[in-house]
Amino acid sequence: MRDITFRGDSGELPEPGGEADALLDACGRVAAWSPGAQRMLGHRAREVLGCSAADLLYNPADAADILQRRDPDGGCRPSPLVLRQRNGEPLEAEVWARPFISVTGERQWLVQAASTQAVRAYKLGRALLKGLFTDIPFHIDVFDTHLRFVAQNLAQRRAGVFRGTEYTGHTMREMAPPGLLDMDAFEARQRQVLETGQALIDTEVVGHVLPGTPPREYVWSESILPLKDPSGTVIALAHAVSDVTQRARSRERLALANEAATRIGSTLDLWCTARELADFAVRRFADICYVDLLDPLFQGEEPGSGPAPHPPLLRRAAWNGVPEDGEPKSSGAVAVGDLDTPAMAPDSPFVKALAKGESVLLTGEELLACSAAVDPRQGAPSAGPQIHSWLLVPMVAHGIPLGMAVFLRSRNPLRFEAADVRSAEEFVTRTAICVDNASRYNRERTTALTLQRSLLPQRLPSLSAVRTASRYLPASGHTGLGGDWFDVISLSGGRVALVVGDVVGHDLHSAVTMGRLRTAVRTLADLDLAPEELLTHLDDQMNRFLDERGDEGYKAVNATCLYAVYDPVSRRCVLARAGHPPPAVVSAEGSVDFVDLPGGPPLGLGGVVFEAREIKLGDGDLLVLYTDGLVESREQGLDIGLRRMREMLSRTPPSATPDEVCDALVRRLLPPHPQDDVAVLVARMNGLARDRHVTWRIEAEDELVGWARDLTLQQMARWGLEEESFTTELIVSELVTNAIRYGEEPITLRLIRDRNLICEVSDGSSTSPHVRRAQDTDEGGRGLYLITQLAQSWGTRYGERGKTIWAEQPLPG
Repeated sequence: MRDITFRGDSGELPEPGGEADALLDACGRVAAWSPGAQRMLGHRAREVLGCSAADLLYNPADAADILQRRDPDGGCRPSPLVLRQRNGEPLEAEVWARPFISVTGERQWLVQAASTQAVRAYKLGRALLKGLFTDIPFHIDVFDTHLRFVAQNLAQRRAGVFRGTEYTGHTMREMAPPGLLDMDAFEARQRQVLETGQALIDTEVVGHVLPGTPPREYVWSESILPLKDPSGTVIALAHAVSDVTQRARSRERLALANEAATRIGSTLDLWCTARELADFAVRRFADICYVDLLDPLFQGEEPGSGPAPHPPLLRRAAWNGVPEDGEPKSSGAVAVGDLDTPAMAPDSPFVKALAKGESVLLTGEELLACSAAVDPRQGAPSAGPQIHSWLLVPMVAHGIPLGMAVFLRSRNPLRFEAADVRSAEEFVTRTAICVDNASRYNRERTTALTLQRSLLPQRLPSLSAVRTASRYLPASGHTGLGGDWFDVISLSGGRVALVVGDVVGHDLHSAVTMGRLRTAVRTLADLDLAPEELLTHLDDQMNRFLDERGDEGYKAVNATCLYAVYDPVSRRCVLARAGHPPPAVVSAEGSVDFVDLPGGPPLGLGGVVFEAREIKLGDGDLLVLYTDGLVESREQGLDIGLRRMREMLSRTPPSATPDEVCDALVRRLLPPHPQDDVAVLVARMNGLARDRHVTWRIEAEDELVGWARDLTLQQMARWGLEEESFTTELIVSELVTNAIRYGEEPITLRLIRDRNLICEVSDGSSTSPHVRRAQDTDEGGRGLYLITQLAQSWGTRYGERGKTIWAEQPLPG
């Protein structure tokens, strides 16, 4: 009897004939016994020959049933039976009984059996083979050691890749259409597996579609497995191939989006962001890319804030293309920075795509018509390869259109597909967000700069006492807002106040605080306060700012200030500072010194007493005031910055103007991109000539009022101001009379001829006079009221001993 088996992963599997055979005669006795039957039940042939088959069953009554089982077509069906092994143990099995007639005409039965476990393993093996070579969607090929086809599953045949069905005995190179694969690389991988016996798993292979169809690229996952005989020798190769194009495209799209996120939007500049998109797309995604943005974005207007023009105004923001023969492509009919007039035609696909907010993919005749209308040179034969695919992607952020990105392919033979459209939309959306951010930043920066300029002096006053120049530089990388400021304030008596301050921070709150401080300084300066007293009041004002904002504003408010008052008559300058760097003095001879001035704490601490210092400044001396951003940074300490500043000022020519000194300070001391904003104020001092002012001591006697009037008339005659003498005489008379009657000695009268005529009367009393409207019956009380009517301006300032009442009159010319 035969004993044919198929060896698989689960062990001995039966052939369709079974793993055990026995022949029964017409009476059901064993006439023949196979070796397989002996292995299955343990009975030797001599022990069972002639015995009834029923004795081999665990339940002898089942013998009659198996001989009666028939299929409708006359065949037999397996019967589940429990056999008795030689040791008496039961064995579940599947049994087939097939009747036939022997050569002698005797009726016999061929009984075949297989254990239930073996039958299950056999069925599993058959299902596995059927699945691999019939039902599985993968392409499976089997090659011999000469790389020739041996077998191929149905999925491969259904793919229709090969020219005919007779593939057996041929290599892949002979059967595959041209351009399908890189055959040299494919055969190299096959030989590698043959030589090493090691499988190559999940190798991604790029291929192309059949000739005669639109160019398209596919990606396959290829696994090459060695098939070995029992000795371990490789006798064949099995190939499993699956289409992973979508997976690869998704991975590429994700990688493209990630790279776009790192390369696009590195700055808050519209032009730079558009250029980054064009540079990123060329070679990675397209052969040509250009970006058109709506023109209002460049004008600082908010997109969508008003009625949109139709068609919209598109301005070319960026262009890039693959070079040809070492030369860059021409930028087309529209240069960067110009309006894209062809794209703004009412019936152009650009306008339609922008209006709908949907991408447009152009190919074929539609592409030719569009390219001829938009840019005739794009399709010219002399321009290199013809453009065969054109993708228009609108740039939209927060539902508002911003512009259009256009991608073209010419050298790349693959046309844009749906997956490419999704990829382009992803990084164009990223760009749109960056463009919107840049546009918002530009608008906010414009607003911030306008606010900053409005808070700083628009023009420094022209004064006789000083010639001034200033510079303000915002910190690099910020909106332009900052807390550094300066001011030049004209005071009574021809004096001038020079102020520099610094509020920490680069935000709107810092700028507003700076503006409030500057206003407060001007208000306090009008009171003619001494510098140290003014800083005390300013410190109180800063505390009020902190109280208004609470804890939220505390960290942001930290300010310093330097306040100096120069008197051109005495040529003395009184200075005080609150946590600010010391000013520098450059003498007319070129020596440089920093004023040894008590530093004082920053503003806002409260309960602090500031100290002042008085210095003498000669004609032509320079006083340099600045904020710490000029001399201090993260890389440079204050001491080093002051040393560099001293060296630079010592090399300044004596004839240099304040403007030239400002330029030199900024150019030589600041890095290209300063991290802090900087304010600089340079003043060249000019004292009043001796013949421009005169001072008299007046005794506290009423009779001397007339003498004071006479002195005034004489001095006015010397100055050639006879026409103004009458008014000046009245003012002097009233001021001297008030000082004699209500003040204390010493009393002095001073006349100053500057841009205006100034009359000052000082006395030792601190009592402040008040203007009142006298009644008709009053004999006095009209003096100050009369002065307010005669003088252009008047006021009172207080000194260490007493007060000074002053009045100014305009001079002709």
